[in-house]
Amino acid sequence: MFEKKVVRLIILIFALISVIVFLIWFLYNPVDHLSVSLPGLDNRPPRTADTAAVVIGEKFNYYATEETNLKGKWPNFRGPDYDNINKEKIPLIDKFPKGGPKVMWSVDLGEGHAAPAIYNGKVFVLDYNEIKKADALRCFSLKTGTELWKRWYNVHVKRNHGMSRTIPAVNDKYVVTIGPNCQVMCTGVDSGNFVWGIDLVKEYDTEVPFWHTGQCPLIDSNRAIIATGGKALLIAVDLKTGKVVWETPNPEAWKMSHSSIVPITYKNKKMYVYASLGGVFGVSAYGSDAGKVLWQLKEFAPSVIAPSPVYLGDGRIFITAGYGEGGTLFQISGNGNNYTAKVLQKYLPKDGVCSEQQTPILYKGYMFAILPKDAGGNRNQLVACKPNDTKNILFTAGKDVRFGLGPYIVADDKFYIVDDDGTLTIAKFNGTAINVLDKYRVIEGQDAWGPIAIADGRLIMRDSKKMVCLDIRKNN
Repeated sequence: MFEKKVVRLIILIFALISVIVFLIWFLYNPVDHLSVSLPGLDNRPPRTADTAAVVIGEKFNYYATEETNLKGKWPNFRGPDYDNINKEKIPLIDKFPKGGPKVMWSVDLGEGHAAPAIYNGKVFVLDYNEIKKADALRCFSLKTGTELWKRWYNVHVKRNHGMSRTIPAVNDKYVVTIGPNCQVMCTGVDSGNFVWGIDLVKEYDTEVPFWHTGQCPLIDSNRAIIATGGKALLIAVDLKTGKVVWETPNPEAWKMSHSSIVPITYKNKKMYVYASLGGVFGVSAYGSDAGKVLWQLKEFAPSVIAPSPVYLGDGRIFITAGYGEGGTLFQISGNGNNYTAKVLQKYLPKDGVCSEQQTPILYKGYMFAILPKDAGGNRNQLVACKPNDTKNILFTAGKDVRFGLGPYIVADDKFYIVDDDGTLTIAKFNGTAINVLDKYRVIEGQDAWGPIAIADGRLIMRDSKKMVCLDIRKNN
């Protein structure tokens, strides 16, 4: 009996010693105190992209020149009229051919949800290169996908559900971008020549939104209009010189959101409407009071907001956000120097039309939106309501057809809708029902949230890492 106990004790001690030896071997690194010798960097303080100065637009690559006769334009977020409706008279497919739509070209992109602008046969997209740690405005041929040029600069961006997520604004002479960390850049539209840049964090104490910048720049005539937060609410920048023409004071320190500025005209008064973190407001666009706040609404002030305001006419504006915020319909009234804003309807996601990420579309006298996941039985469905009663859902595409956070657009009197997984759906509203015509999975990817662009019968969509151009002309 005694011998057995001794044997067991010896075995236990041996096992314990073995475990201790293993732990010492596993945890101890005999060269941990050493460092790699890098020529030119020895004895220098560490330098990271976080602390490095950002020189906006400092680098350029030219690749090719291409002549084109294409004149279609999708020059900014939500298209020429900021309504997400393509008005070209080009017949588009309502059924996919066998094997799916015609893919003209595809391009790998950095992780994100940034979407393109299209102008006269050129495609402009702001991309983030994670290896080079660089924002890059890339210019491609709409016909072939050939990269023509790239204007870029180094800036460190941490991955947070992607990096880039904005759309450039383009006119005949200039392209304006806003990078993930709020660097604004203006270049020549054809040459890619650097014109000017503004670092909003440094110049205006802008607080970068939680998931990086989601605001898309606005070009109005010869000016870029940017919502800065920090020292100002909005600024107007001369496109040619980069000079700030006016600034809107920000006494209540409202912050930049993921939403974008919308130009509207009410009673012959043009104004810029923006949903900031703090409230919704309207600013005079032109005249002696340019840059002045005309009205503001504090009753809708969620901590996160991505959709932009939708102007419904007659002074009615709809605004919505995700994460349980629902929707709000309000009315602006007045003229001259005296305007007011009053809430007409305010409700939770289950009680009316709302959206988490994409901006609703006003079309054929109805407002259309894809509801968020917390919208009850109609969640993720494409629905429609009348603009004067956004709580009353009148039409849906059906419970068997549900979408995620992906984008939707109207072209040739049809809806083109992208699911999260890259499935493209074609649907049509005939005045009494929303009917799905066809669908096809175009990209075998995920998080296909970047807005769609359409021009010259070409549709551009993307997932988190790839951009694809489809020829959707009916007679191609």
